[in-house]
Amino acid sequence: MHAPSTDPSDLRGDCGSCFALCCVALPFARSADFAVDKDAGTPCHNLQGDFRCGVHSDLRQRGFTGCTVYDCFGAGQKVSQITFGGRDWRSGDREHARRMFAVFPVVRQLQELLRYLSEALTLPAARPVHADLRRMLEETERLTLRTPEELGELDVGAHRQEVNVLLLRTSELVRAGTGRRTKDRRGADLIGARLRGADLRGASLRGACLIAADLTGADLRHADLIGADMRDADLTDADLTDAFFLTQPQINAARGSAGTRLPASVTRPAHWTAHL
Repeated sequence: MHAPSTDPSDLRGDCGSCFALCCVALPFARSADFAVDKDAGTPCHNLQGDFRCGVHSDLRQRGFTGCTVYDCFGAGQKVSQITFGGRDWRSGDREHARRMFAVFPVVRQLQELLRYLSEALTLPAARPVHADLRRMLEETERLTLRTPEELGELDVGAHRQEVNVLLLRTSELVRAGTGRRTKDRRGADLIGARLRGADLRGASLRGACLIAADLTGADLRHADLIGADMRDADLTDADLTDAFFLTQPQINAARGSAGTRLPASVTRPAHWTAHL
């Protein structure tokens, strides 16, 4: 087996090596994020014969913002090229397509865990658990390489719980390194919260609902943002330097500015500066 990567950039979707699985396998409903309804297993009407999106450059303008904030963490290319050996869902019968669509969300969850474990291994403060993190990284990678039948029977929830124990310990070690006693805002309902200029250094915002929160100028250095819902959160001039477990989809879903400081694990979305 190839060595698992610890580089987060290797755990992002490579659409050129995928058969547009996210555009077919996943359902979506007409909403602020999607202009139409689509059932799971049904190709999006924007999907072209070459597996490319016909409106990719205009997704936001056409009401498909949800597509622009999605990342499979590399599951698409792994399922397409490794699990099914380069055989696309159009090349077989309905059962082949059904199996492919069923496996994709399973591998996507595992790839997301690989993303967090890989980042945890780059955090010096987490060195006391690096050996356990590496062991779990290797085990998770092995799971992604199982057969379609084995993946279909996998209890991803149980594995996620095992991983989460290590990620929680990592969070505690990193945030303790700030030398500050911070309020635990894990799972907090902060929809539309006025947090302009807030000092959230070393805060636990795991799973917090930050939809449309005003975080203008907020200090989020060394904050744990795993699973935080940041849709339409205003990060203008906020400082997220060394914030951890922050993913590209979370940043893509938020609003920001040229003055927003980001960790190296994510890139500044193009739409943040489109109107400057």
